[in-house]
Amino acid sequence: MATESMPGIVLGDVEVIRVVEWQGPFAPVSELFPQIDEEVWKDNEDWLAPDHWEPDTGLIVAALQTWVLRSGGRTVLVDTGVGNGRERPAFPAFHHWQGDFLGLLAKAGVRPQDVDVVVNTHLHVDHVGWNTVDADGEWVPTFPNAQYLLPAADDSHFGPDNAYGNGRQVDDRLMYEDSIAPVHRAGQVVLWDGLHRIDEHLTLESAPGHTPGSSVLRLASGSDRAVFVGDLMHSPVQVVQDACNSWACTSPRQAAASRRRILERAADERELVVPAHFGGAGALEVRRDGDGFGLGPWATAFG
Repeated sequence: MATESMPGIVLGDVEVIRVVEWQGPFAPVSELFPQIDEEVWKDNEDWLAPDHWEPDTGLIVAALQTWVLRSGGRTVLVDTGVGNGRERPAFPAFHHWQGDFLGLLAKAGVRPQDVDVVVNTHLHVDHVGWNTVDADGEWVPTFPNAQYLLPAADDSHFGPDNAYGNGRQVDDRLMYEDSIAPVHRAGQVVLWDGLHRIDEHLTLESAPGHTPGSSVLRLASGSDRAVFVGDLMHSPVQVVQDACNSWACTSPRQAAASRRRILERAADERELVVPAHFGGAGALEVRRDGDGFGLGPWATAFG
């Protein structure tokens, strides 16, 4: 049930609630998007500011949020934020983070035991943290009855076997040990690749590039459509500059191709685009604009 503090919408037979743990200025856009010229931000200031960019500071405005879906009688979480008390030395903003995520879920009417499915769109530190909680010094699954759907390619990449051979950063190793390995040990992980159908309304689809296993979640119910794109985009400026990646994309060319493909389909099928970190209203429609894309209506119900 959506509440005044947890706004949501109904798409077909699926209820979607936005749970925002944090929202505000985050980091310089020049660091996050080195490919995007400063003039692009200035030229689009009328709609980027103040919800997505601070002209005075040059900081991107972002959100740390989880999407709660109620579909087919089940509760599905899309991404689980940073998690409390984590060792994240390479990310000062997330190091020993303390937030009230479980309290916010409760306000949305969701208890940990109520969650049936957890979707991690990819395995970065700000998408998997609340997979687990600290129980007397041991990391255990936060959602004891849930099936955790993890992209197999990311599990191989970030796991101890490091199948992609690029070496793991310290925070990657720590993330896997405290947020992924405990769920494996509990027998709650399902690894998938390519396509994975959750139910009649929800389907996971690989969209690699940001990470080897980056994915999107498609919602189709009645005449309504949406696509939860994770970190395919970090800012709506990437709608109008769709070839531009964030600094964190492991395969920039592949990331740009995935973004283009998903935006083309979203424009043609009128899918609501629901990214992981947009500030402001958090989700929008896109339109074709010549060879590129432009912004359609924002989902004001999430504002």
